[in-house]
Amino acid sequence: MNIRTHDLNLLLLFKVLYEELNLTKAAQRLHLSQPALSHQLNKLRKEFGDPLFVRAARGLTATPKAQWLAAEVLAVVSQVEQFYQNAQSPELQRLQRQIQIYSTDYIEQLVLPELLPVLAEEAPLLQLVFRNTQGQLPKTELERGDCDLAIAGFYQDLPATLFQQKLQQEGFVVLMSSSHPLAREKEISVDSYCQARHLMTTLTGDLNGLVDQALAKLGLKRQVVAGLSSFMTPATLLQGTDLLLTCLESIAVKACHTNAALQIRACPVELPQIQVSQIWHSRTQGDVALAWLRRQIHQLLTNQPQKNRVRP
Repeated sequence: MNIRTHDLNLLLLFKVLYEELNLTKAAQRLHLSQPALSHQLNKLRKEFGDPLFVRAARGLTATPKAQWLAAEVLAVVSQVEQFYQNAQSPELQRLQRQIQIYSTDYIEQLVLPELLPVLAEEAPLLQLVFRNTQGQLPKTELERGDCDLAIAGFYQDLPATLFQQKLQQEGFVVLMSSSHPLAREKEISVDSYCQARHLMTTLTGDLNGLVDQALAKLGLKRQVVAGLSSFMTPATLLQGTDLLLTCLESIAVKACHTNAALQIRACPVELPQIQVSQIWHSRTQGDVALAWLRRQIHQLLTNQPQKNRVRP
């Protein structure tokens, strides 16, 4: 039997008529006029070759065939209703799946402390798997479905198939040990900055970062001692050294909260602010779980810059 030749809405009509056994109440539940309901009832009777519901002293009564069909029809309609309910709005409490997020250790530190408690309360069976974005937009992974969400501050030239939501904008400061000679200065000159030794973060191995590009425009150069693959680790290496770290302000603030032997100064080099964004593929735009997660991340990161901002 070809399902295309059958009107599945008639099964819903059967269910409502069986439950109400009253034409007026059934019409109200289905938002149909009495003539429209009568027309549909005739189609239902033709579909099953039986009157199914006939007039009685009070309302309607189900025929023996309707009684025989009832349990199965009600089960089928209930399953279909449950299917559409789950498809439209799955219960996050019972939703069990992994979500792949390409990002950096900086974003992990920024998001997870506040996101994990929310996850435990509202979506305890969701698993977040963070993977290093390695300085590149994971375009292929997003297209293949290997990446559900990408979060960083260096994604550019997005194709039309990707959505982008801006999360926060942040500038750079200089972080150093309190024992550093420049810690005695309220402001660092460009010359002193260039003469100092520096750590930097490089996700690709390239030591020509934003700072170096800005200095090159001034005909200047700094001495980079080491390039690390982490945003967070360099700050842990500064205490008691003559090294400087030019980093995002929230990284510096977090480091100073952890280690009182560090200090923050304004960056003497004019640098563009970093715009952190979250990126996802158009195929996941309607995914309820991912939409919920994106909302949580957006709320967390749009609130954090003001909370973490401490001027050097």
